[in-house]
Amino acid sequence: SKMTVKAVKMPCTSANVYTKVPDGGWGWTVAFAFFVVEALTYGIIKSFGVFFNDLMESFDETNSRISWIISICVFVQTFTAPLSTVLSNRFGHRLVVMAGGLLVSTGMVIASFARSVVDMYVTIGIVSGLGYCLSFLPTVTILSQYFDKRRSLVTAVASTGECFAVFSFAPAITALKEQIGWRYSMLSVGVLQLGITACGSLLRPIVIREQEEVKAQPPEESTETKYMLENEQTCTSIESIDSGVDITTSPSNVPGKTKAEPKSEEPKQHGQNPVENNSTPPEPKSKLLDFSVMRDYSFICYAFFGLFATLGFFAPSLYIIPLSRSLGIGKDHSAYILSAMAIAEVFGRISAGWVLNKKPIRKIYIELICVILLSVALVAFPFASGFWGLMICSVYFGFMLGTVAGTHIPLLAEEDVVGIERMSSAAGVYVFIQSLAGLAGPPLAGVLVDTTKNYSSAFYSCAAGMVLGAVFLALVRPCKTGLCYQQQQQQQVEESTAGLPPELPDDFIDMDIGKAENSGKGSDSV
Repeated sequence: SKMTVKAVKMPCTSANVYTKVPDGGWGWTVAFAFFVVEALTYGIIKSFGVFFNDLMESFDETNSRISWIISICVFVQTFTAPLSTVLSNRFGHRLVVMAGGLLVSTGMVIASFARSVVDMYVTIGIVSGLGYCLSFLPTVTILSQYFDKRRSLVTAVASTGECFAVFSFAPAITALKEQIGWRYSMLSVGVLQLGITACGSLLRPIVIREQEEVKAQPPEESTETKYMLENEQTCTSIESIDSGVDITTSPSNVPGKTKAEPKSEEPKQHGQNPVENNSTPPEPKSKLLDFSVMRDYSFICYAFFGLFATLGFFAPSLYIIPLSRSLGIGKDHSAYILSAMAIAEVFGRISAGWVLNKKPIRKIYIELICVILLSVALVAFPFASGFWGLMICSVYFGFMLGTVAGTHIPLLAEEDVVGIERMSSAAGVYVFIQSLAGLAGPPLAGVLVDTTKNYSSAFYSCAAGMVLGAVFLALVRPCKTGLCYQQQQQQQVEESTAGLPPELPDDFIDMDIGKAENSGKGSDSV
């Protein structure tokens, strides 16, 4: 059956089969699912700051101990990323995301009945953290497989789900707490997160299969052309076997066959066999997790960028409300600052996706510029005073955070890092390396706050990590094209050519003809 660009009609539980990356189709449904998953995972994590003061008062704990809740959650989410990759490759993205949604909801619901901060460590930190990993990473991976030319833009727009969640959840949860208390508010959030399971059911697998007919033509044409050239150079007929010329590559030199018709049909059959064999090619076994990306110098630098940049991703969202309260800003206005940060992040993500979608453009350099500007935003927070000063810093930080947070994982699919073929394994390893910073970031900021009695120190620590991340990001492209990569590529070429047979000279047929003519003259003279 002839393949078309459109997806093959299959049941809802089957895979979508395309002849090339569709850049649309069912991918739009997957993009919507990713939007909702982002809102119910990272959107809730970033909105967790509205519970910060309530937990400190209820459990009589310090900033650093309460910060460990999100710290453990982020650590488990990123540390188990390779497990998410293995499970997705083994059982499929749909089943893994649905299971993750159940874990997220279960952990949050049980946390609403917690009696100590240790209970929060287990329920939100471990149970929900594992669910976040199983929900987010497979969704963004399969979304990247549905798009090619529009990948940067679609991923950036779909990732704005967390921004809209922070914008809407922060004021809504704050108002809900005043009516029913923080425990029932957290219970309501847990029930809402069951929507992740529904989104997981929309993630159909995608299979890309090239058309077999196009591949079958060149071998047949090249075979016939080769035989025609041989016959012209030997100046003999295909039917002539006793011409005195011994060309082993000629189809006429088949023992026991002297007629032209069987000989002429044989090459055609050889030319047609690949078509039949290619119609049902054996599917190669894919690795559940490919650690070969760790030998790629550009990926190593990019992983260190993610390690240090993660220090600046979560702490500002957690400490923006306590910082505003320390400056004398009321609860309602503090929630508005967090919402304004979320709205600015929406525009940042969309703007970054639009810019990265332009061609030709070196996306890794655009990311570097955004990381540098994000570092400046983190340094600006301690100098803010009053409501409007903090609002301006929050809007600027939110915009720059959107340009980085919405693109740093999809950029793994670019050739400057690892490419789309190895993105699934690379994303698992990349997020796994981020886990160390996710574990240390919020508690480190909490310790600094408890020591200095100043929330500004938390933002300085985030800025320091972001600057180190920018340094490693600047090394990604040079490592891909520099001396180290050239030596690695040269070694691969030497290994691949070591087992090849020596090349035959272009005039090997003329040499054989000359030998045959000399032997014929010798026999005539005798």
